[in-house]
Parts: sequence; C-alpha cells; structure tokens
Amino acid sequence: MPCANEPVTALARPKETRTEMDIEMNRAELLTRFLLQRPAPAHRLMLAGLKPAAVLIPLVERPQGLHLLLTRRSTTLRHHPGQISFPGGRQDPEDESLIHTALRETHEELGIPASQIRVIGSLTPLNTISLYDVLPVLAMIDPDYRLALSPDEVEQAFEVPLSHVLDPAHHIALTLPRAGKRHTIYWIPWQHSFIWGATASMIRQLAQHLSGQHIDNLSG
Repeated sequence: MPCANEPVTALARPKETRTEMDIEMNRAELLTRFLLQRPAPAHRLMLAGLKPAAVLIPLVERPQGLHLLLTRRSTTLRHHPGQISFPGGRQDPEDESLIHTALRETHEELGIPASQIRVIGSLTPLNTISLYDVLPVLAMIDPDYRLALSPDEVEQAFEVPLSHVLDPAHHIALTLPRAGKRHTIYWIPWQHSFIWGATASMIRQLAQHLSGQHIDNLSG
C-alpha cells in the first residue's frame, strides 16, 4: 500500500475534554452519529496530479464494544515496512470505484471477502506528500471473519478497542519542517507500538466526524 503512514497537514485540533467513556458506542450509535454528519461522497473528481487510492477502516462489533481492525505491514516491503496501517492501496483500472478498491485490497491483504463487509460511508480524502488522494471507507466487518493474510504484504492483523483510538487524549502531535513547510504528524500509542502518519490522521478524522466537528480537505 503506497499511503500507509505519510504525514498530512491541515488537521483540526481535538477537544481535550473527552474521555474514553464519552466515546464508547455500539454499532447503532456509531451509524447514527456517522450518518447525521453527512459523510463525504465516495465519488468525486480527483485533484490534478494526484493518484487515486483507498483504504478500508474496518470495525468489528464485540461484546465489549466496537473494535478497529488494523494490520502491521510486512517488514520486507519497500515502503513503510513494519508499520501499522489499514488495508488498502492504489486504485486499479479495473476497479469500478474507490469503494471497490478498498474492498478488493482488503480481500487481497486479509482474505476477508466483500460478502462479509458492510460499507457505511466514506470520510474526507487525504492528500499525501507522495501525491496520493486516499479515500477512507468506513465499514462493519462480520465478527466471525477468518483471516488469510498475504505474507508479502501483511505480517499481522489485530483488533484495538475503538474507544482507545478515538480518545483525543491518546493523540500525540509532532510538528516537523519539510520542504519549507511545517507538517503535523499524529501518533496514537497502543501497547508497545504506535499508530501514526496517515493512519492516525484518518482515525482522528473519524473521531472528529463522530463528535460533530468538521474538517476541511486534508492535504500534505
């Protein structure tokens, strides 16, 4: 996947007063919050010079609450080896839409077929510094899914409580200079790892979307 963890900019600041308990929700509440905020359309004109790509943000409903399914990229990959990301990648010419891209990549990387995925909608695309326009596609995954990881792409897949990653208290900002501009990178700690870059930015966007905050187009 060409866009797993690249810096993006123009992110809105989080509310610092929310807690994990405030953002715990079940599937019905998530659907209500998401749809009330009028998510961005999945089909739109690409900005000049950007390559279309998509990732799936897969949610799983467990007795303890909603969980987020993430992957750890293979350490043999040329780009972003060993980093935590969502399944996804560049749009193929045969893909009917960017949603199809996200579903295809999820099947290829994790072995989860489209029949076990219910697409909810999409968030605002992110423009990465490597000139990818990445559409985050939010979806519910059948809790009985079985993994068949692509060893060339994915080293591991694991679930994280959604309440943990949505909590702004866990969003660590680091601003760095790059090509004469300042770029803000976000880090989300989980156990002995960090979720960062574009993946963390998509999670932040989802958190702000569900809380009713609106974000302008993101660019890097």
